[in-house]
Amino acid sequence: MIHQIDTTDNIVAFRALAEVTKEDFLSVVVPAVEHLVKQSNEVNFLLVLDTDIQNFTAGAWLQDALLGLKHLGKWNRAAIVTDSDEIITFTNGFSFVVPGEFKGFKKLEFNKALNWVEGNIQIK
Repeated sequence: MIHQIDTTDNIVAFRALAEVTKEDFLSVVVPAVEHLVKQSNEVNFLLVLDTDIQNFTAGAWLQDALLGLKHLGKWNRAAIVTDSDEIITFTNGFSFVVPGEFKGFKKLEFNKALNWVEGNIQIK
């Protein structure tokens, strides 16, 4: 399941718990991202992974990919917060292949990740 985290108006933030399904993306993530794009014409995104990546169903991955492609030119900043070094490395490399900035953060760095996505701090 995915829950939206209450944040400032210029970002959407989510926490993933247990199994994450296609329906989670369609009912929670997609509407929030669509609203943000209409409001600000860009996507600033934060996802906290409090579940193993293996708990994302194939349908969830497909919806994630479709959402990313639909708004490919709109991505500004995206942070993934996890304690998985592999996911952090993958996320950090994503900036080299798609528009926007993508960064991985450890869970202890949640506030830093949130401030970065909100545009309050710069990280090189």
